[in-house]
This record gives sequence, C-alpha cells and structure tokens, in this order.
Amino acid sequence: MPEHTPVDGPARPVIRIERVPYGHPDALRLVAEVQAEYVARYGGPDDTPLTPEMFEKPSGSFFVGYVDGVAAATGAWRRRNDVRALGSTDTAEIKRMYVAAIVRRTGLARRMLAHLEATAYAAGARVAILETGVKQPEAIALYESFGYQRIDGFGHYRDSPLSRCFAKDLAAPGAQDQANLSSRLRSGRAIQ
Repeated sequence: MPEHTPVDGPARPVIRIERVPYGHPDALRLVAEVQAEYVARYGGPDDTPLTPEMFEKPSGSFFVGYVDGVAAATGAWRRRNDVRALGSTDTAEIKRMYVAAIVRRTGLARRMLAHLEATAYAAGARVAILETGVKQPEAIALYESFGYQRIDGFGHYRDSPLSRCFAKDLAAPGAQDQANLSSRLRSGRAIQ
C-alpha cells in the first residue's frame, strides 16, 4: 500500500510514495531529469550499469513520490551483498534519489530517504550504502544529516575523485528512528 503524507504548508498538498517498476513512465521521465542534471553538473550522465531486474523484489524496489498526484521524486534501492560496509554484507544500495526542482525544500527528499531505509531494512538489509558526487553538496548534506558516514569507494565510480561513498547501519540502536519519520508523518496508511 502506498504511503500518503500531507506536506506542511498553507495548501497542504499530499505526498504519496508508490512502488513502481523501473520502466514505469513516471520513473523514466524523472530518471531522464536527473540524468540531465548530472550532465549539467558533471558533463555527462551517470553510466552505472543498471537493469530493471535490480529493482524487482526481493532484490530491490523503485519508488516514485507524487505531490498532489504529480510525479515529483524518485528513489530506489538494490541489494548489494557483494559490498562490505560497516562490518556487514547485508547491504542495500540507495540509487536514483531525485527530487524535481519545483518541489525541493519541502521535505520530500527526507521522506523518500526515510522510506527507502525503512523498506530496505524490512527486506533484510542491515546497512544502507550509496554513492554521490562532490558536485552535489545538498545530497551530501542530506545523507550526513541522516547519519551516513564516509566509506571507501565501491561500484562503478569507486576510483573517481568526484565520487563520495557513504553508509549507514540500519540495525544500530536509534537508526530506525529517522526511517520511522516516514511512518509518523503519513496519514495512517502502511509503508509498502
């Protein structure tokens, strides 16, 4: 069942986070937007090899965040038992975190990240890992505010000087408090 969360503010728009296939039209449109942002910031798209199967249960999940029915954000995770971080190989890699410019600074990114952590943890991941870049300081600030810590590089860009990798122990005491923010803010429906 999708998550429904009212956004604070005068108009009180409704945020709904819904699991969709990686090839869903809303997901594809938003992934194209984030790729265009990578081109603007880095001079080229993210060419990490990804396939739709990586985001199908039980290996992962892909989500779209809707604001008043309009697709405005994406976030996904995929299992990465080949990456050891914070002493565990029960890892889930956060991918395709993106919020459209028009709805930034509304808390949607925080809600999406909390949702990703909660669903990855429920699927058995004990550590969340992610890779971002130095030209995305707002993303780095978000992850650090959620308790992510720098780790050695992994994945496609592990040797790039522009890459920064982070991890968070989802099983640590208090770690799920941030992920449960999503539950406290929703309007009574369960996270899927």
